[in-house]
Amino acid sequence: MPNSFQYRVLVVDDDVMLRHLGKQMFESQGYEAHCAEDGFDGLSALKHSKPDLIVSDLRMPKMNGFEFLSVVRLRFPLIPVIVISGEFLGSGIPESVLADAFFSKTTFRPDELFKKSAELIYEIPARANTGRSNRAAVWVKADTGMVAVTCTKCLRTFPIAKAHKGHNEADCDFCGARVNFELLGDDSW
Repeated sequence: MPNSFQYRVLVVDDDVMLRHLGKQMFESQGYEAHCAEDGFDGLSALKHSKPDLIVSDLRMPKMNGFEFLSVVRLRFPLIPVIVISGEFLGSGIPESVLADAFFSKTTFRPDELFKKSAELIYEIPARANTGRSNRAAVWVKADTGMVAVTCTKCLRTFPIAKAHKGHNEADCDFCGARVNFELLGDDSW
């Protein structure tokens, strides 16, 4: 990374230790790093200064990462986003996650994160459609079996008690919009 210009990174995570670690890691690589503790705090930080890269968790109180990234993708479609979360396993980006890269909290290596960060900053991701996704962000709470869905219209998250593997539909608890979502994997939820 060139020393003449510091790229700005926004790290969004509710865990204070992980925020601090993320800030230190990026600063050790010459980035200017800022932190936010949840999606609302992240949106507030975006009002003050626009970062070159956002690194976000998904499970956070107040405004979770799914909601935060829905707003980011709508309002700031050219800011690259990396998600680091324990919500999903695997190496690909889960379809419901609005990100340019995904790393599992339990298996990622810092050198891979820095390499992907540099790639995304130097080559702004091209997006065919910068509007709202027609697919809802979905995640399953393993301890309760509840499914949480983020509405594609109002961007609020609401719980679903009964869902099945494959295509599902539900009405948003807040705005009443019809939300389509898909559950993949086994039926253990």
